[in-house]
Amino acid sequence: MQIVLASTSPRRRDLMQEHGYRFTIRPPVTDEVMPPHLTVGEMTLCNARRKAQAVAALEPDALVIGVDTLVAFEGEALGKPADMAGALAMIRRLNGRIHEVYSGLAVIGAGQERATVEVSRVRFRHLDETALRAYLARIHPLDKAGAYAAQDEHPEGVIDSIEGSRTNVIGLPMEALATILARFGISPPGASGA
Repeated sequence: MQIVLASTSPRRRDLMQEHGYRFTIRPPVTDEVMPPHLTVGEMTLCNARRKAQAVAALEPDALVIGVDTLVAFEGEALGKPADMAGALAMIRRLNGRIHEVYSGLAVIGAGQERATVEVSRVRFRHLDETALRAYLARIHPLDKAGAYAAQDEHPEGVIDSIEGSRTNVIGLPMEALATILARFGISPPGASGA
């Protein structure tokens, strides 16, 4: 069965490629929503389903993967910053503290839907204002939830430690994806019999 990633994220594409999956990309035509009555995890799952459903309607014979990731700090969802001032405000809030990263993951195909929410805890190093600004200038934060890049392994990066899935923090929990795909009969690339 053809796998379709309903995403425009280059980080998600890279993770799928690094893990050896063969897939195509079809950007979902849907707006992300953030209903205030939902928890952060529920928001990510809602948006992951909306993305997967939008593309599944166009690709009925495919297995469609929808993902949505949000950073949560003190119970508040932090999406993508609107501008550099917003990015700086977000990164200042997270500086030297612990926050959570939620990814909703929905896979639709063969008349079924499987979905889950993955949560990781991230501890930031404490950086001074000059280092924070230099970091933002280097990573281009406007397309990143929480205004930071988990895949950035630069020695002057912001992440001190991650508890849980690192790929979740990047934007696609590959361990959870492998579990869901196995329920559709798809083994991880490189697994015996694949």
